[in-house]
Amino acid sequence: MEFEIVPMKEQHIPGVLETEQVSFPTPWSEASFLGELRDNDLAYYYVCTYQGRVVGYSGMWIIFDEAHITNIAVHSDFRGQKIGRALLTNLFTEAMRLGAERITLEVRISNTIARKLYQSMGFAPVGIRKGYYSDTKEDALIMWKDLFNL
Repeated sequence: MEFEIVPMKEQHIPGVLETEQVSFPTPWSEASFLGELRDNDLAYYYVCTYQGRVVGYSGMWIIFDEAHITNIAVHSDFRGQKIGRALLTNLFTEAMRLGAERITLEVRISNTIARKLYQSMGFAPVGIRKGYYSDTKEDALIMWKDLFNL
């Protein structure tokens, strides 16, 4: 399959929202994504497309020399095809291009599949954010990766 990763545009948002709906118990709204694209100078978002369809997306904020992954998801119809890995690799490349030296994220403690992916790509657990997820009060595992150790 030929996938393409490109910067997210407003026209991609309906596909992003579809992926949000099948991926998260409390999905982001259209207004949230529009705000990130239109108003947040720290934000960088990307979509993975297949035959014109959004099949995954990722986003991050660049704050000085650090990148913070805000979200990443792959549509359930396309999981298991290394799209998540490709989206993360793209974030690493873009973060370094934008001057970041380290990258971080939070992941639900219960999301073992994502945690395994992140660890396989060099993220290390460094702490817990108690009750981080407002929808379920679930804890988040904080993970960091040094970008110069790719």
